Amino acid sequence: MPTVLIADDDKHIRLLVSHFLAQAGYHVVEAADGEEALAKVEERRVELAILDIMMPRMDGWELCRLLKRFYDFPILMLSAKGETSQKVKGLDIGADDYLVKPFEAAELLARTRALLRRYKIASSQQVQLGRLALDRSSREAVAGKERFTLPLKEFELLFKLGSYPGRTFTREALIEELWGSDFDGTERTVDVHVNRLRDRFPEERFGFKITAIRGLGYRLEIAP
Repeated sequence: MPTVLIADDDKHIRLLVSHFLAQAGYHVVEAADGEEALAKVEERRVELAILDIMMPRMDGWELCRLLKRFYDFPILMLSAKGETSQKVKGLDIGADDYLVKPFEAAELLARTRALLRRYKIASSQQVQLGRLALDRSSREAVAGKERFTLPLKEFELLFKLGSYPGRTFTREALIEELWGSDFDGTERTVDVHVNRLRDRFPEERFGFKITAIRGLGYRLEIAP
């Protein structure tokens, strides 16, 4: 089973989360602050990290930035604050999901499973979006016998969103990753590309949709 890192300066939260995860069959590594968490990640392979925001020596924001810079695994942020601004900040620096304390064990485990599943999909060169298949190596989009030629940025945007179904990306994060930090445009560029993709691939025909999350950004959802 995957190894999960839990970093929180509250011993009771660490014990609680560790108990839930261990019961579900996960291996758990604990850290009381950001610096200890970094040391633990260097010692062993970690497949997912659960980080509290308010920690001594190094808070969860800075830890998240460093982990995303040097490692490639999903990060779930924990916080006692549920404001939209906090969620946007977490998504902008690379967090994959955000859970507000107090939380139920079932929700924690469900989000853990979902994040691990998304990253397994993201590591592939191909993704399946409903009835549309994308191949990153050839930049092909195929649905049945139909083949679609997409402009590069549209393909990259669709592949990015499709690699993490259900994950919300802010416009700022998408701009930085797909267009670069020196992009001399506005976040409206993302809206334009999303609208073009919606026109090309209507939900009722292809089995997926790109949903706008008010105040946050976009996520791709695959029809059940």
